[in-house]
Amino acid sequence: MVFSSFLPWFRESSELCRNSTGFLLIFLMSFFCSLAHRKKMSLKSERRGIHVDQSELLCKKGCGYYGNSAWQGFCSKCWREEYQKARQRQIQEDWELAERLQREEEEAFASSQSSQGAQSLTFSKFEGKKTNEKSRKVTTVKKFFSASSRGGPKKEIQEAKAASPSINRQASLETDRVSKEFIEFLKTFHKTGQEIYKQTKMFLEAMHQKREFSIEEQSECTQDFYQHVAERLQTRGKVPPEKMEKAMDQIEKYIMTRLYKHVFCPETTDDEKKDLAVQKRIRALHWVTPQMLCVPVNEEIPEVSDMVVKAITDIIEMDSKRVPRDKLACITKCSKHIFNAIKITKNEPASADDFLPTLIYIVLKGNPPRLQSNIQYITRFCNPSRLMTGEDGYYFTNLCCAVAFIEKLDAQSLNLSQEDFDRYMSGQSSPKKPESEPWAPDACLGVQQMYKNLDLLSQLNERQERLMSQAKKLEKDLIDWTDGIAKEVQDIVEKYPLEIKPPSQPLAAIDSENVENDKLPPPLQPQVYAG
Repeated sequence: MVFSSFLPWFRESSELCRNSTGFLLIFLMSFFCSLAHRKKMSLKSERRGIHVDQSELLCKKGCGYYGNSAWQGFCSKCWREEYQKARQRQIQEDWELAERLQREEEEAFASSQSSQGAQSLTFSKFEGKKTNEKSRKVTTVKKFFSASSRGGPKKEIQEAKAASPSINRQASLETDRVSKEFIEFLKTFHKTGQEIYKQTKMFLEAMHQKREFSIEEQSECTQDFYQHVAERLQTRGKVPPEKMEKAMDQIEKYIMTRLYKHVFCPETTDDEKKDLAVQKRIRALHWVTPQMLCVPVNEEIPEVSDMVVKAITDIIEMDSKRVPRDKLACITKCSKHIFNAIKITKNEPASADDFLPTLIYIVLKGNPPRLQSNIQYITRFCNPSRLMTGEDGYYFTNLCCAVAFIEKLDAQSLNLSQEDFDRYMSGQSSPKKPESEPWAPDACLGVQQMYKNLDLLSQLNERQERLMSQAKKLEKDLIDWTDGIAKEVQDIVEKYPLEIKPPSQPLAAIDSENVENDKLPPPLQPQVYAG
């Protein structure tokens, strides 16, 4: 194909450059450059379905933080700004609707006096309902710490205090342990720690009263609480950044351990439905091989196999954690095991293009439980600073990309034809698998390694036999070459016999005293000259 495209140019140029000695060199250089370019383009096309530009992981608003698909590509900060703008627009639209309905009812008042009373009553109820809904939506966690909130009805506070002993009795051992650790940690802050503990308790009481709110509103209240406490520690407490990060981690651990059972995968959301859809999708993709994803990991190496198992264990263990930071830690450990597996396989540091396909393969192989619920839980209730920057945010963003890739996986992404992809998905056929292993399916690792060692010894034996046969052939060739050289030398000697002539009379040296033969004057003798 490539050579045929050069033939017309070759014929035309050969007539003009027939006598040019450099034409052939130019032609060959162009030919091989074209081949290299085509090979480079083919390698790029092989990875087109897996490669994700690192700029795509960042917030699409250009702030420099990591974005998230759950936030429509924004980071936590930009998403909250956009959400607040959208909510204000919704409130404005509601008020405009209410005003329009009021005008319509005023116009209808002139037409019918009897119907006006009923309609006015209906509108009054509607307006009151809208006003209550607006006031409930705009309430944030800062209101919890205001004087009006603290001076609220004593009856509600007493009911909340009365309910707290029963909640404490039903708390798990983990909740009690976290509470003790939180109190011991706050003792290092002295007066500021007392304020933080008081605000945290008030926030938990308010969140228990807001269980009927949507999960988005509860998430916003939690994020507002994080921001409020961080600002309070920074401005009033003058806490250094390192200590403030530890304080925010302890606050998150304390409140989310208590709120976990109420806010993780709530019934008011479709998180469970998404979990089942993702699990069904991953089961349908059980036939995907590492070669299809261009995964640079060789699981036949024992160390690499151990790293893959550890990565799968970490991603599955994420579901057992209750704190968003602990779930992020599982993702980070899984990602580091992936990087180590790639490094051992390639004997060089792994790149981002190698990491994402391997992470997709780990997710497909592990099929973590409640994957979407865990991602949504981290997105809603994790400290936003962890998701926006740092290695935790980077690995979490890549996990979101991996899940999105699995949901949209198609034939082009795996470099397959649409017919093969449809057959594999329907279960009619499966990709060609390598030859079955000689050991039983339930054999232990030791037996499997023994069979592998025997196979290696057999391959070494075959290689040794090939080397011996080649060595004997080389020895025979050397003997034949020596005989041939000796025969050629003998033929040349016979054809051109060597004639040995007597040596000619050697020439005398310049300093010789043989004056008669050389007919040279005697050498000069030194003379003494007396002044």
